[in-house]
Amino acid sequence: MLLTVSVLSVLIAGTLGYISGTNSLRDAEYQRLIQLRESRHREISNYFENISDASTVLTHSSATINAVKDFTGAFADLQKTPLPARAVESVAGYYSGVFGPELEKGLGTKADPELYKPTSNAQTYLQSLYTAPSKGDFDTAISVMSAGDPSEWSKLNARYQPFFADFAERFDFDDVLLLDTDGNIVYTAFKGAELGANVLNAPYTTTNLADAYRKAMRATSVDEVIFTDYENYAPAYGAPTPWVITPIGDGSGIHGALALQLSSEGINNVMTGDRSWEEEGLGKTGETYLAGRDMLMRSVSRELLVDPEQFVAAVVANGTPEEVARREVEVGDSVLLQPVRTSAVEMALAGQSGVTTAKTYLGPTALVAYEPLKVPGLEWVVVAKIDRAEAFAPVNSFARNIALSTGAIVLAVCLLALLFSRILTRPVKELVAAVRRVSGGELGITVPVTSRDEFGELASSFNDMSASLQTKQQLIDAQRAENDELLTSLMPETVARRYREGEQNINTEHRDVTVVYAQLLGFDDFSRSLPGEESVAMLNSLVEAFGGAAERHGVEQVRSMQDNGLLATCGLVVPRVDHARRTIAFAKELTEIIERFDDQHGAELSIRVGIDSGPVTSGLVGERSTIYALWGEAVDLAHRVHAATRSAGIFVSDRVHDAVVGIYPFVEAGTITGESGSETVWRLDVAARQAV
Repeated sequence: MLLTVSVLSVLIAGTLGYISGTNSLRDAEYQRLIQLRESRHREISNYFENISDASTVLTHSSATINAVKDFTGAFADLQKTPLPARAVESVAGYYSGVFGPELEKGLGTKADPELYKPTSNAQTYLQSLYTAPSKGDFDTAISVMSAGDPSEWSKLNARYQPFFADFAERFDFDDVLLLDTDGNIVYTAFKGAELGANVLNAPYTTTNLADAYRKAMRATSVDEVIFTDYENYAPAYGAPTPWVITPIGDGSGIHGALALQLSSEGINNVMTGDRSWEEEGLGKTGETYLAGRDMLMRSVSRELLVDPEQFVAAVVANGTPEEVARREVEVGDSVLLQPVRTSAVEMALAGQSGVTTAKTYLGPTALVAYEPLKVPGLEWVVVAKIDRAEAFAPVNSFARNIALSTGAIVLAVCLLALLFSRILTRPVKELVAAVRRVSGGELGITVPVTSRDEFGELASSFNDMSASLQTKQQLIDAQRAENDELLTSLMPETVARRYREGEQNINTEHRDVTVVYAQLLGFDDFSRSLPGEESVAMLNSLVEAFGGAAERHGVEQVRSMQDNGLLATCGLVVPRVDHARRTIAFAKELTEIIERFDDQHGAELSIRVGIDSGPVTSGLVGERSTIYALWGEAVDLAHRVHAATRSAGIFVSDRVHDAVVGIYPFVEAGTITGESGSETVWRLDVAARQAV
């Protein structure tokens, strides 16, 4: 009881402590994730706000307004300017040898570079002088101030290129585009494949850039800023590209649009905290990322940057196609590639903010904080997560401490409980041990009476009961011994055993047994001259002598008969191949016993023995008074052989005579009538045997 109460108390207290600690830590971890989510939300919002401010400042500058006007006119002039020598071949070589392979590499699929080849004279002119010579090296292209041709466009590029190139590199833009009011890209800082193209025509008409341009042209204010989602942008060799576009104008109206190609690296740096996850409290499994309406990432996965192979194994096991995962490793980014179809992303896209515990795109269950990103034009969500196992590591440590302390308390209580239980239960254990010994068959067991309480009374009562049981058992054992002895005197031990075990109908068939039927002659006349007790003693001595002879020769005595005779067998209980020989030897010894008795007591006793071999049946007969009996042809014939003559001697049937004819001498003593007719009775010639 002490142990149970103590252990239950400790377990309940530990369980309550564990639950309370888990809830508190979960709440604290959720709060920390919310703070981190809010921090990332502010940082990414500030990032886009800074970009918006930078683009607005740029479009308000006179340099930009003048540049779009100047490049628009110069671009129009190039439509009528003759192309430089081999301009078409140069451009064609660039698209087939540089742009096409790079685009396929960037997209990871087959691409048709012919779709992006120049379609106008001005576009062919500019790309032949600025795009094709750089051979796809954007760093080389941005450093070219002039191609050296006499066109007005090249003169303007020499004037404005330093300004826009410095702006792009200072604010980490991948490109700066100027578009006229007709949709022509009249200038780019990096001189890519879009230089001179028209965003309102194929293949650009369905791009996010074209959609944003149309919105900019419909803007009612030059301060309007339009952000676009990521898309695989062909002139950037298929790289995921977001844009910020704003109209360029002054008091006289809209003169064009400014398009700034955003850097995915800048967004990734914000969302990864410049890869300072652990310093910001995200441990080894925490991260923050962006996701879009299509359930794809808009920022890089931490696991991809830290352990690419483990990233592949994790996302593939969680449902991402392996080719997609391998593609992410190849390009080193997750944007527009990694699916994040989780409950947190779905709830955030539905406009909800909150925290939850759910599966992540990497598989393990994590604590997750989520909310929509409040940036105009972008349907993105911010997610902060950390694996549940890592977040709850302190709780596991707490639980381990509780378990250790509980174990120590339980051990101490066990020792105390053991001490008290030994004191309280020692008398009971002694009684239990004594009862077990009695139940195991020991008698006379007693236990010490060491007190006067209930245990003392119980011990005293047990001692009385034990003494009573011993006395009763002794009486039962004595009675059983008498019964067993009586049964053994009445029947063979094997039959007696079966009778004691409860068998009702006991009988056994024996195929070849020798039966001895013997009668003591002259004892009645002899006993009349003796007192009764002496007469009985004389008879008992003969019976004992007969029994000893039977044991020596392996003969089983069935019963003594009322007419001073006995019935015995050989080979009945213990099968013997020489049962006939043994029986004759037994009969001969009976004769010798009688002769010695006569010599000792001056008596004139003799014995007549009949012997036959054959099948017999033995068993118990009678219900009220059960006796062991033999019956069968051999028993009957042995009796008739015995009665064939009234003289003393050992008489055998033909079957016995044939079995021992070479061992003992016989003489014919008469005949009897059996089932098969007349049969000779043979008498053992004792004198001849002695002479031999």
